[in-house]
Amino acid sequence: MTKKRIIVAAFWAVLGSLALAGTASAQIKVGITLSATGPAASLGGPQRNTATLLPKEIGGKTIEYIILDDGSDTTTAVKNTRKLITEDNVDVVIGSSVTPNSIAMIDVVSELQTPMISLAASSKIVDPVDAKRQWVFKTPQNDSLMAGAIADYMAQNKVGTVGFIGFSDAYGQGWYDEFAKAAQSHNLKIVVNESYARTDTSVTGQVLKLIAANPDAILIGASGTPAALPEATLRERGYKGKIYQTHGVANNDFLRVGGKDVEGTILPAGPILVAAQLPDTNPSKAAGLAYTRAYEAAFGPGSVATFGAHLWDAGLILEHAIPEALKTAQPGTPAFRRALRDAIESTGGLAISHGVVNMSKTNHSGLDERARVMVTIKDGKWLLLK
Repeated sequence: MTKKRIIVAAFWAVLGSLALAGTASAQIKVGITLSATGPAASLGGPQRNTATLLPKEIGGKTIEYIILDDGSDTTTAVKNTRKLITEDNVDVVIGSSVTPNSIAMIDVVSELQTPMISLAASSKIVDPVDAKRQWVFKTPQNDSLMAGAIADYMAQNKVGTVGFIGFSDAYGQGWYDEFAKAAQSHNLKIVVNESYARTDTSVTGQVLKLIAANPDAILIGASGTPAALPEATLRERGYKGKIYQTHGVANNDFLRVGGKDVEGTILPAGPILVAAQLPDTNPSKAAGLAYTRAYEAAFGPGSVATFGAHLWDAGLILEHAIPEALKTAQPGTPAFRRALRDAIESTGGLAISHGVVNMSKTNHSGLDERARVMVTIKDGKWLLLK
């Protein structure tokens, strides 16, 4: 190789290393991928709306939000994540709305060492906090936390046998696994386990098996408006027992689609769902009402949704963590992404609309029993169970 070629090669090598290292920016970039369309649109739609309400300045830095729709598709969520980090040079990723997408995104954010705050429920997104998941956090309550609440409520109300039907994906399987553990510890017997796809239009076969097993209660491990299908079919076929849902249905779209078929449904939910009904001593009441006022001022009375509040809570965590990260490094650099990850992990005693966050090196959810209340549906509205 000639001397000239050696110099040119060295130049491009240095340039490439500088590009990889990143350059400091006066602006913080937040990448967001949401399931704003597709089967999970009832989750992602309110989250997309909420993104417009997030702060435009934190710690003296302007914030740019780059929002992409993954269409409830896992492959698209992964592509969006890689694009946001490698092309848009974001400092943090928020999303996705659903468990399968969020789990698939873990490999990308860990490879590119960028913190991620998921808006999905499964504990498998953050547990265990290993080499990959050290970059991953989440705002929704873990399914394990909510499964315990359901099992405890069932036991208190003399339920002995339970039927289960859930999504045939990571969300449904995760819920079955966690509820099975909670059921065993509360002496509940699961007598039948069925599944269905988010896009299915009929679950008659599964429902007939559930009814044939004659359980005292049935738990539906699903989320969004597709969770209404098994419940409507159970009522149509004459099932008279209690029906439980997960916190994945806690929005008004579920009430609209389910109508009279979901009256009397029991589920655990974040405090935001019934913020106005909470006692003033509840630590999440103020944050929940603040979000409700902001959202309804922008999108109309009665429009607020608990899933949008998960994104609002991600914003609260970033408001807390960004000033700490800025003490160490500047946006647009690997050092800042690492500092931001460390600051999120150090979040403690932060009241959000869904509870109180206390993160640690081994806990990247950070929520405890204060993040759940039991609710029912009465006259088409959410009612706090005392």
